[in-house]
Amino acid sequence: MRIVMSLYPAPEGGAPPDLLGCAENALGLREWLESEGHEVVSTSVREGEELTEQLREAEVLITTPFWPVYASREVLQAAPDLKLILTAGVGSDHVDLKAAAERGITVAEQTGSNVVSVAEHAVMQLLALVRNYLPAHQQVVDGRWDIGEIAQRSWDLERKTVGIYGAGAIGQLIAIRLKAFDVDTLYYKRTRLEHPQEAVIGARYARLEEMQERCDAIVVTAPLTPETERLFDREVLAGMKRGAFLVNVARGGIVDTDALVQALESGQLGGYAGDVWYPEPAPADHPWRRMPHQALTPHVSGTTLDAQRRYAADTRVCLQAYLAGQPIEKDHVIVADGEIVGGAYAAAFS
Repeated sequence: MRIVMSLYPAPEGGAPPDLLGCAENALGLREWLESEGHEVVSTSVREGEELTEQLREAEVLITTPFWPVYASREVLQAAPDLKLILTAGVGSDHVDLKAAAERGITVAEQTGSNVVSVAEHAVMQLLALVRNYLPAHQQVVDGRWDIGEIAQRSWDLERKTVGIYGAGAIGQLIAIRLKAFDVDTLYYKRTRLEHPQEAVIGARYARLEEMQERCDAIVVTAPLTPETERLFDREVLAGMKRGAFLVNVARGGIVDTDALVQALESGQLGGYAGDVWYPEPAPADHPWRRMPHQALTPHVSGTTLDAQRRYAADTRVCLQAYLAGQPIEKDHVIVADGEIVGGAYAAAFS
């Protein structure tokens, strides 16, 4: 069996052994799979003729949200033997789920593998925006010392109102982390949490309209579906409190690219942070790279060394089940038996 892993390139100089998510280390699975007689193609190629050739006889494709193969209908058509697509991480919107279902391809991801990592990253970026941290650090690098320049855009997070749009596992953990800052937290989730769960995370249910009106910052953690694509468009951004902050650790496509730039340039938004873009990797001329008051990172929040160990281990569990002819654990499955069955994806595509 041919198993293709399209993973991010190793850093210059080579990869240390614990950098499991890069192509060089192949999630730490190469030795095991090859000992079982399987052909492992581990590559950083994610598009074009070379990828098409690699997939031609592949039965399994493993990719990540951080260096995604955009598995469109056309890409799937070029892989006639493909039976399984595994996301080493969380979020399978880079796969044409309808096309996969029509083909009978199973799609699964590593649920929960990077929840802590992404939640910590979101809180860090929210603080970086509110405290105007990056411009302050840049002063140090540049040999400057202008306190007023930084202080005029720096606030305390305490007693602010923060909205979490998409309070799944990551969003709920963000809310728990924010309790220590004594903020008023609102959340939105397609299926409202039970009251005891709301008490645990310290948040109150609110729809987007109330968040726009009340929130000093909104953190987006919802999956990218037809329902959320470009949800934060010109109209929604204009309806937020002037000077509010937006943090997006979900997917870049949830925010309208040009509308965001204009909102920051006009001062309607006070700042934007996150680590998700569209497309990914983001081209050098992506307009978000040049917009003011941003604290963006490449898509790294969910691939800390700790998270890599978790999603590599979970990928192995999924492969073991598949190779043994056993069903993959339901919590991991997005598409199976010709149907989209994974949580928010199933609801959005129904």
